[in-house]
This record gives sequence, C-alpha cells and structure tokens, in this order.
Amino acid sequence: MSDAQQQPLPEIDPSLEGSNLEKDPDDWKTGEEPMTGAQESYLKTLSDQAGEPLDPSLTKAEASQRIDELQDRTGRGTP
Repeated sequence: MSDAQQQPLPEIDPSLEGSNLEKDPDDWKTGEEPMTGAQESYLKTLSDQAGEPLDPSLTKAEASQRIDELQDRTGRGTP
C-alpha cells in the first residue's frame, strides 16, 4: 500500500474506557522488571527538564509512574 493509499487509524471504542488500555502499573505482570531503554531515555529527558536526578534502578511500573509525575510537573505529554 502506498502512502497515498494509507488508511486512517481506527478510533478507540469509548466502551473500552477503563479496560486494559490504561492498566494500573501496580497491576502489570512485568512491572517488577527493570525499566525499558525507552522509559529510561524519556525519564532522562524529563528529569533534566525538571532539574531532578534520574534513578536508574526503577522498575517498569515505577518508571511509568515517575514519567506521569514528571509530565505533570513539566507540562510535557499534555495536549
């Protein structure tokens, strides 16, 4: 399929609100694993912008929560 024929992404079904689309990080099966490289990279950016240290020992779940915190503090990630 060429770029000109690319179809738009489907809209998210509102009936799925509260489903697995937004699972609490505390409930993740892999939440205790070390954070991913992508999480660490984004946390470094957010931490630098917020003037806060980066804790490289965070788990996936902790990193997700920290990203939310720093996004709120820095205004990043908000429409």
